[in-house]
Amino acid sequence: MTMPGAGIFDDWLQSGREVAVVGLGKSGVAATLLLRDRGLEVYASDTATGPAAEEWARRVREAGGEVQIGGHDLERIGRAAAVVVAPGVPPDVPPLETARRAGLEIYAEVDLGFLALRGTRCIGITGTNGKTTTTSLVAHLLAGGGVRAETAGNIGRPLCDVARAADPPDWLALELSSFQLHDAPHLRPAIGVLTNLAPNHLDRYRTLEEYYGDKALLFRNADAGSVWISNADDPAVRDMVQGVAGTHLRFSIEGRADAWYDRAGARLMLGEEGLLDRSELPLLGDHNVANALAAALVAARVGCAPRQIAQALRTFRAIPHRVEPIREVEGVLWINDSKSTNVTSTEVAVAALDRPFVLLLGGRHKGEPYTRLAEPLRERCRAVVVYGEAGPLIAQDLGGRLYVMSAGSFDEVLAAAKRLARRGDAVLLSPACSSYDMFRNYEERGDRFRAAVEAM
Repeated sequence: MTMPGAGIFDDWLQSGREVAVVGLGKSGVAATLLLRDRGLEVYASDTATGPAAEEWARRVREAGGEVQIGGHDLERIGRAAAVVVAPGVPPDVPPLETARRAGLEIYAEVDLGFLALRGTRCIGITGTNGKTTTTSLVAHLLAGGGVRAETAGNIGRPLCDVARAADPPDWLALELSSFQLHDAPHLRPAIGVLTNLAPNHLDRYRTLEEYYGDKALLFRNADAGSVWISNADDPAVRDMVQGVAGTHLRFSIEGRADAWYDRAGARLMLGEEGLLDRSELPLLGDHNVANALAAALVAARVGCAPRQIAQALRTFRAIPHRVEPIREVEGVLWINDSKSTNVTSTEVAVAALDRPFVLLLGGRHKGEPYTRLAEPLRERCRAVVVYGEAGPLIAQDLGGRLYVMSAGSFDEVLAAAKRLARRGDAVLLSPACSSYDMFRNYEERGDRFRAAVEAM
C-alpha cells in the first residue's frame, strides 16, 4: 500500500534540487542515508564540531552526501527542494528561519521515516511528562506479549533507520516531542497516547496555547479508524481530545476508566479485571502508575492478554534519570530525576516520595515561576539547594517559605546535600530546569550525579 505523501520522494527527485538536512546526530544521519537510498542529492549540516561530528560527517560522505560541520550554508539551504530537521534542533535557528522565508516545506525526521515505513504500525506517544517511560513500557509490554516491537523517535532508533531496515518490527512505540509534531504533517499513528499537559518550553514558545497547539497536532490526521488513549484525570487533556475522530480509551488514577487504579485495593485494573498489586509494580510514584495504565491499554488494544501485560509490568525497570533510585548511603536514599526539566515534572517527583528529602533545583531557566513548588515542598522538604543560572531566581521565588541554600559548582551542590540530609531522608535531583548552562544534556547531568553517588 502506498503511504499518503510517499510521492514526495519522487517530487523531490523531479525537482532536480537537493534536500537539506539540518542537524546530524544519529537521527540526521539516518535521514540522510534514507534520502540517499531514494537517489536524492543531500546537503547535511550541523554547528557541532569535534570527534562525534567528524564521525557523522564521515558516514554522510560515505553515502555520497555532501556535509558541513561547524556551521550551515544558509544560501544553499534556501535553494533546497525541502528541509528535514533532526530532533533537538530549536525551531528558531537560522537554517529553519531561512527555509521558512524561502517558502520551503520543513519535515521532522520522524515524518520522513513515517513516509518510508512499510508494514510497521506506529504508536505515537506525547505529553509534557511521562513520554519516555510510557514509550519504554509500551515496547516492553508488547515484547512480553510476543509482539515484535521497538522504541523509536526521541528514544531508541531513529525512525528513518527503522524504515531502512530489511526486517522492521511489526509495531513501533514512537516518542514524539511538540517540536517533532509541528513538522510532521503526514504522521498518522495507528494508536496515539497523550499522557498529560502542563506548561513547558516557555523559553521557546511565546504562549502556553502555542505549546498545546503543537501537542494537539498528534490528532491532525485523526479518522474513524484512529485509536486514542488519554489521561482522564487531566482537564487540559480532556479538552484537547474532545471531538477528535476515532475510538477513545482513557486511564485514571482517580476513578474508574478503561484502565484505572483501585486505590482502596491498591491494585491496577484493566476494565473490571485486576492486573497486579501496586506493590508488584517496580516504579516509584502515582505518575508511574498512570504511565503503566496507559501502556497497558496500548498492549491490550494490540492484542496482548492481561496476564502477559501483568507479568511484563512486574519485570519493567525504571528508566535512567526518571525518579531513578541510585543507592542508599548512610541511611540516605539518593534519587536521580535529571529528566525533570520543568516545574510540573518536579512536582510529580516530589509527590512520589514518602520520606523527608533535600531537593536539588537549578540549571537554565525555562520561563516558569518556581513559586508553585512552595506548597508541595512545605511539609517534607528539609532543604532546597539551588545552583546554576536559575539559582538566584529559584532562591527569590522560594526563599522565606523554605530553607534555601545556594551552591556554585555541581560538586558543591552534592556536598551541601550530603551535609543537610539526615538518616531516613532522600536527596532528590529534580532540577525543574534544563541542563544546558553546565552540561551537554540532562543525561550528562544525571550521569554525573550517579557517578558521584556511587563513589560515596
